[in-house]
Amino acid sequence: MFTSMAPGSPGIHKKRTNIKFFVSLPTPGPDLLSRIDLDELMKKDEPPLNFPKTLEEFEYAFNEQGRLRHTTTGEAYAFNAREDLHRWNQKRYEALGEIITRYVYQLLETKCNLTKEIVPVDATAEEPRSFIYLSADAMSNPTKLLVLIQGCGVVRAGQWARRLIINQDLDSGTQIPFITRAQEEGYGVMVLNPNENHLEVERPAKPAPLPSPEASDEPAEKRERKDDRESKKKRDFYEKYRNPQKESETEQIPIRENGSPEEHVLYVWDHFVSKAAARNVFVVAHSYGGLSLVELMIQREAQVKNRVCAVAMTDSIHNVWHQDANKSIQEWLQQHCRNWVSSPEPLDTPVEPMLSDCPRVSAGTERHELTSWRSFNSIFQFFSEALQTGEEEETSNTVTTRSSHRTKPDHDHNHNDL
Repeated sequence: MFTSMAPGSPGIHKKRTNIKFFVSLPTPGPDLLSRIDLDELMKKDEPPLNFPKTLEEFEYAFNEQGRLRHTTTGEAYAFNAREDLHRWNQKRYEALGEIITRYVYQLLETKCNLTKEIVPVDATAEEPRSFIYLSADAMSNPTKLLVLIQGCGVVRAGQWARRLIINQDLDSGTQIPFITRAQEEGYGVMVLNPNENHLEVERPAKPAPLPSPEASDEPAEKRERKDDRESKKKRDFYEKYRNPQKESETEQIPIRENGSPEEHVLYVWDHFVSKAAARNVFVVAHSYGGLSLVELMIQREAQVKNRVCAVAMTDSIHNVWHQDANKSIQEWLQQHCRNWVSSPEPLDTPVEPMLSDCPRVSAGTERHELTSWRSFNSIFQFFSEALQTGEEEETSNTVTTRSSHRTKPDHDHNHNDL
């Protein structure tokens, strides 16, 4: 490209310029999608969503160390069993997760000797119901009761984290070590089930509309709109294939008085914990379980303060401000609660508190789901110290009360005897 001659310039100079070319690439549209038979694509690419119903059929088993291993190869569970089929792999993982849930229930009953208690306690045979697990002495132990509250999500009674059970081991992912340790130290045990809140049932399929007899006589504009709708259906179907989601439409029937984790914790307190004989109640609450515990305090403040000796939270997500916990609750948490949080600091190192409630210490891990397991020994030490402090205070109060009721000496009489 040449520049124009400037006045008085001796000649013509060349000027180099950068010329950029912009090319508009086609984007997938209705025409492109219409050439793809997504139904056939699904049939070819994705195997049927039919998965084993037992660990044996899955060809997996827990070894002596409590680690899930393939029975033939000895390898750990592999999520990506089929490359580029995330939805299928996710469904397979969820199917295994349901088997794990039943397996943990079995361990609670056989290894820990816990029994299942139905909630609501007066549930009829026709209504949805849930359950919790109790040790034989949960209601009768006169001294100590341990209550375990998990976080939210797919985990059920006896689990801290499904991911840990599948990818690490039973000790880190289940509540079984807490249960067995508590039983060895003379606690009664209650295992709550705060995420079993509803019965999920499949919605009946809507009947397909009958074809219109005048379909062939539809105006062109109407047919185009119908084609657009069909194209949208195909695109939606394509997205359904790429993004894991439920195959069929379902509806949820809530469990009476247990329709949320907060409702469940309150219900179990009213119908079980408050009626238990133990003078000292101890609570371990992980993640959302801490929020549910604070909500319980808001609803039953006097009862909780009277019965609960200590609360161990693990990476709790409670917030005393957002939950409108009053000052007396915050002060009680400061004295009776400790929160082991995810942190790179060594175990039990104090961590700067975010709010003025319970003290925070490091769980010795930055992984949220591991905080309960990593703080296991520290939690029981914390409970032992809290119990000892409580007993000393009770003894001191008893001595003080007895002293105040003693008959005062008659000084005048004693003086006359001298």
